[in-house]
Amino acid sequence: MSAPTSSAQAYAEFVKGLWKENPVFVQVLGMCPMLAVTNSAVNAVAMGAATLFVLVGSSFLVSLLRNHIPKQVRISAYIIIIATFVTVIDYLLKAAAPDIHRELGAFIALIVVNCLILGRQEAFASRNTVKMAVADALGMSAGFAFALLCLGSVREILGSGSLFGVSLFGPNFEPWVVMILPPGGFIMLGLILLFFAWLQERAKARRGASAAQGGA
Repeated sequence: MSAPTSSAQAYAEFVKGLWKENPVFVQVLGMCPMLAVTNSAVNAVAMGAATLFVLVGSSFLVSLLRNHIPKQVRISAYIIIIATFVTVIDYLLKAAAPDIHRELGAFIALIVVNCLILGRQEAFASRNTVKMAVADALGMSAGFAFALLCLGSVREILGSGSLFGVSLFGPNFEPWVVMILPPGGFIMLGLILLFFAWLQERAKARRGASAAQGGA
C-alpha cells in the first residue's frame, strides 16, 4: 500500500509546481531571468532547460546528502552543489549551442543565486526523500520553463513577428519593437500575472459558491 501512496504524493508534488504553486505566476520567483532572457522563445526554452537541469540535479544531491550536511554550513553546501551543476550546464551550452550561450550571457551563471533554486533546497529537498525531492524539482522547473515559454513566445510574436525564428505574418507586419525591449517584458509579465490572479479569484469564487450550495 505504501508504494501507490508514495507515487501519488510524488505526482502531487510534481503537479503543484506546474499550476497551483507555479514559481513565477503564483510565487513570483526568478524574475531576473524571467524578464532578461525572454525576448525570444528559443532563449526561454534554453533557460528553462538549464534551470531544470540545475534544479533537478541539485535537489537530488541535497536530498541524498541531507543527513550528512551539518546544519551550520547547509546554505554554503547547497550553493556549492548548485554552482557545480551550473558550471556543467554552462560549459555544455557553450560547447553545444554557442549562439544561445552568448544570448543568455551572464544569466546562466546567475542561476546560482536564483531564489527558486536555493529556496527549493532549503524548503523541500533537505527535508524529504530523493523521490519526493526530484518530483518537486521537476514540477517547479517545468512550471518555471512554462512561464518562460509563455512570456518569450508572446514577446517574440509581437516584437519580431516570428516564433522560434519562423516568420508568422510576412514582410508587411509592423513589429512592436517595445516587446523585445525591457519595458515590453515588464508590461507583458504584468498582464500575465494579472490574468493568473483573475483565474485564481474565479476559482476561489467557484469553490465558495459550491460550498454555499452544499451547506444549503
